[in-house]
Amino acid sequence: MTVKHLPIEPLWIAHELAARQVELTDLFDRVTHVTDFCAANAATIDRSGAFPVQEFELIAKAGLLTVPLARTWGGLGLGIDGSSIGKLLTLLTSIGRANLVVGRIYEGHVNALQLIQTFGTPAQIEAFANAAHQNKIFGVWNAEENDGVKIMPLGNGKYRLAGAKTFATGCGYVDRPLFIGGALPDGAWQLCIVSMDEVATVSDPSWWQPAGMRATASCKVDFTGVILDESALIGQPGDYYRQPWLTAGVVRFAAVQLGGAAALFDATRQFLQSIDRTKDPSQEERLGRMALGIESGHLWLQGAASQLEQYDPIFAGDPAIVHPQAAALVAYTNMVRTAIEQIGMEAIQLCSRSVGTRGLLPPHSIERIIRDLTLYLRQPAFDASIASVGQYVLKTDITDTLWTHAEST
Repeated sequence: MTVKHLPIEPLWIAHELAARQVELTDLFDRVTHVTDFCAANAATIDRSGAFPVQEFELIAKAGLLTVPLARTWGGLGLGIDGSSIGKLLTLLTSIGRANLVVGRIYEGHVNALQLIQTFGTPAQIEAFANAAHQNKIFGVWNAEENDGVKIMPLGNGKYRLAGAKTFATGCGYVDRPLFIGGALPDGAWQLCIVSMDEVATVSDPSWWQPAGMRATASCKVDFTGVILDESALIGQPGDYYRQPWLTAGVVRFAAVQLGGAAALFDATRQFLQSIDRTKDPSQEERLGRMALGIESGHLWLQGAASQLEQYDPIFAGDPAIVHPQAAALVAYTNMVRTAIEQIGMEAIQLCSRSVGTRGLLPPHSIERIIRDLTLYLRQPAFDASIASVGQYVLKTDITDTLWTHAEST
């Protein structure tokens, strides 16, 4: 089928934003309205073929589509300014707690804008910032199979795409997906961005029939025949895989995952209260362990925010400068990812034991949250990420702490 794109109606234009910009001080007041609706509507959109349209209308209205832009481009710098990482992670955790589907899609939007601002030219950043101000939703589409996307130069600054992307989250609704376009003729991999409302692509909705995260619409999309201008190519070949940017970004999806684990904790506690099982010693022990895990996850995220803020004034630093603490940052953020994955898996196990079969049946929210969290926790290269931590500590001189920047700042 041909993808039909449904852009959200713009709520304001760029030149009005200076007077209407949401400040970080009142951002979370607006977020509460969004997350309340996301939680209340989560069961309604829990089906294949659905998408959180109303949720993203509220996200746009709250100004959340533009807050990841630097202030230069009319945003609040959330996630691109090193000092704002903690607030971004809190925001992502809050949205993930309300609905992991919405958190996954919004994290992709933030990720794409961070990559564009890191590796794009000023002209590209300005153009895509304007698109964000017009309420265009961004995303990052990287996965592919044997028929992955290739970029073929045509001359005169034109390129033709051939091939498909899988796990294309928000298919039909994400307006500006950023992806590794695929192999150039020399085999290098190039970031590129496609304005989906200006091209014809073919999607395969039947490809996405998951147990969880159904409303992310993560279909397969064939880009064969799409023609791009040179302005659609972001950065240099291989930039997406550069460190520490690639790995440092995992703290964003880890924050969303922790929100899902927190939602499961809330639902478990409420279920046990509803059946008057709060005085059972085994239940007390399980809920205590869940609480320990959730609090540990928040502390890990606080640690990640501190590391990133100390590392550089902008997220993961300037690509033109080699930073002496890059390996330490990669190892630390891999630890954050690993710890929160384990917290999520333990929360699922403890919840299942606590509520029994009755609590795992729909329409109770526990059943949906477990499905969504189980699938979302399955991020790629898990074993490699923790192995990289071991590689780092084995070749590092250990004093009082492995991750202090006091001597280098």
